Amino acid sequence: MYKAIVVGTDGSDTAKRAVSEATRLAQALGATVHVVSAFEPVRGARIAGAPEGAAKIWAVAPDANVQAIVDGAAVSVRTDGVEVKTHTVTGDPADALVEVAEREHAELIVVGNQGMHGVRRVLGSVPTKVARRAGLGCSVLIVSTDPERDGTEAA
Repeated sequence: MYKAIVVGTDGSDTAKRAVSEATRLAQALGATVHVVSAFEPVRGARIAGAPEGAAKIWAVAPDANVQAIVDGAAVSVRTDGVEVKTHTVTGDPADALVEVAEREHAELIVVGNQGMHGVRRVLGSVPTKVARRAGLGCSVLIVSTDPERDGTEAA
């Protein structure tokens, strides 16, 4: 059914709930979890007019905090005996999830429902954008991240 599952995280408690759900599904299905976090590059990190070869040398590296977030999520996935790969992507979080899902031929993207209510729902939250942009053959699971709904605390 699902061999590759993509899940996004920003290190928040609600994102940890989405990672936990992706891990639970992967465990049951024998799938690989791809943990994704997006970041904006540091301004001024590239020098305008630099030759193409230099631009590759000076390419923006993932922020240390973003790398720590995906590494932490990967440890929790591995602890549950699930194969995991990490991805740090520059840009919009929704675009990053869809991009990784396409590149890894994932059949499922898991996101938390954070931002699905009120004004953000109309203006566009990550779950809404992912649901609209996911390609054919890729399902989207929007996980309830409300700890009061199921009576548990976020991990």
